[in-house]
Amino acid sequence: GLTDQTIEGFGLGYGKNSWESFYTEAIAAGYAEDILVKAGLIKERNREDNKDVSYYDVYRERVMFPIHNVGGKVVGFGGRQLRNEKKSPKYINSPENDVYHKSSVLYGLFQAKKAIRTEETVYLVEGYLDVLMLAQSGIENVVATSGTALTTDQVKLVKRFSENVTMLFDGDPAGIKAAMRGVDLLLEGGLNVRVVVFPEGEDPDSYCRKLGGTGLKQFIEENQKDFVHFKT
Repeated sequence: GLTDQTIEGFGLGYGKNSWESFYTEAIAAGYAEDILVKAGLIKERNREDNKDVSYYDVYRERVMFPIHNVGGKVVGFGGRQLRNEKKSPKYINSPENDVYHKSSVLYGLFQAKKAIRTEETVYLVEGYLDVLMLAQSGIENVVATSGTALTTDQVKLVKRFSENVTMLFDGDPAGIKAAMRGVDLLLEGGLNVRVVVFPEGEDPDSYCRKLGGTGLKQFIEENQKDFVHFKT
């Protein structure tokens, strides 16, 4: 359901269903093996003594979400599998390294920062697709914690662009729990906090597909609560 414009704007890609196609291409393009290993893009095969070292691709048959820092440089990746394979996780994310610290990055902030300043508010969501679908529908002031609990560094990052935050979290118990924890951190950071809880079984991505951008914006306006009402 994503348009070419969204795919290009967020730099989405695809890891082929192959053990070495990325590795071969990256080496041909001049990337060093140790850098690719540190970035979590390739791994060394278990090898027997006296055999040459060989490597394999980590992100096979996955949609690739590059994670940008505020300046627009790619610092990490998330990869979502396209087939339901019980043996492998639905998402694989970059390991912590010299350039990627997941607790101090917000997915989509590079693309959203101009809209955040214009709208004077940030919509905070949980996942990559929530950001992509809302941005595609015209709600561009949206960023995601990308599957991690909100951190103090992320709160400081938000505050650089706006003091007003509306949390859009899933309507299931896990989403509500995450929103509860997030509210406290945002308040400690001196931000004005509102919360929207979606109907059970819905998340910002799925509800945006149902209502469209204008409908979702109206839903947010009508259903956002200040933190006291939300907690009560």
